[in-house]
Amino acid sequence: MAAADSDKRLALIKENLAEVLNEEIIKKILDEGQHPKIYWGTATTGRPHCGYFVPAIKIAQFLAAGCDVTILLADIHGFLDNLKAPLELVMHRAEFYRHIIIATLQAIGVSTEKLRVVLGSSYQKSPEYVMDVYKMASLISEHDAKKAGAEVVKQTDNAPMSGLLYPILQVLDEQYLDCDAQFGGMDQRKLFTAAKDWLPKLGYRERAHLLNPMVPGLHGGKMSSSDPDSKIDLLDTPETVAKKIKKAHAAPQVVEDNGLISFIEFVLLPAARLRGNGEFRVERERDGLEPLVYTEAEKICEDYKNDVLTPQLLKPAIAKALSALLAPIQEAFQASKEWQEIAEKAYPPPPKKEKKVKNKGTRYPGGSEQAGSKDKELPVRPNFKNPQ
Repeated sequence: MAAADSDKRLALIKENLAEVLNEEIIKKILDEGQHPKIYWGTATTGRPHCGYFVPAIKIAQFLAAGCDVTILLADIHGFLDNLKAPLELVMHRAEFYRHIIIATLQAIGVSTEKLRVVLGSSYQKSPEYVMDVYKMASLISEHDAKKAGAEVVKQTDNAPMSGLLYPILQVLDEQYLDCDAQFGGMDQRKLFTAAKDWLPKLGYRERAHLLNPMVPGLHGGKMSSSDPDSKIDLLDTPETVAKKIKKAHAAPQVVEDNGLISFIEFVLLPAARLRGNGEFRVERERDGLEPLVYTEAEKICEDYKNDVLTPQLLKPAIAKALSALLAPIQEAFQASKEWQEIAEKAYPPPPKKEKKVKNKGTRYPGGSEQAGSKDKELPVRPNFKNPQ
């Protein structure tokens, strides 16, 4: 394969990434004209939100660059991470994730025919894997296990031991999924550097690691499944999307930690390119002006800093573009009775709180004595009113 073609494929793999560890592993495979094997895992816990578009965009680019991509539905990880996914719901949530991730990739124009989707429990309970967990647990200190999972596993006082197993499993997954590289967010960097050190301890080869930047949520900070105000569910209606975007924090002329600007840069613009349009439009009909049309994030940042692009203009444009992106996902959900049933099982509504009936006693108009007691004659009270 020509060096120019190899460089082009590498540039697409690295586009918008924050960092690449052991890049030479990927480069060597590309120079040989082969297909790098990349895996991305997600613990099947809370409902997937619009933040999932960020890895979906990269997965689409990996596939376009001729990579073999595996998606790990990490059901056992979801259980190990401080019981975020109760055991009785894990399987249902994994199936919900399978449906929604495939629908999300298809919504941005990605063919999922060559995509491999693997359930963690399908191999993580095998004797060989479990033995490797024991071996690694004997070689890794408690301190190093805690450090590796610090930004991934929920940290609490007196946390269960399962949190220490979580990073060990994620490291071993690189070997058992037969990948050349693992892809994930910058919050997994400590875990990825641990993998470079831990795998050779069992005689396994090092892998490359591809790190996505952390895209801030609607109110700055991390977009989280546990904070409904910080994220937009992939099944939210256009009305709900517009309402949440309207409430989003966006200081005028400030692009740093601006979740809306980041969402355009890492989701809406790349998705538009994948779908063949490549544009982000901002309508200005109310002001009697021509629309603003963007193809590059740099120009959006420049106009926002200069107050050409204001939060009042930006928010409805994002809501419209995002709802258009969500529409095919929601159509797929509405068309699948199986998916709807899985959603009900995976995320059952919380039990309704029973209204406590206040005990008003028995001595009020219409009141009666407690069951089983005999009727008692109420004493006659004197009338102290002045006679008319």
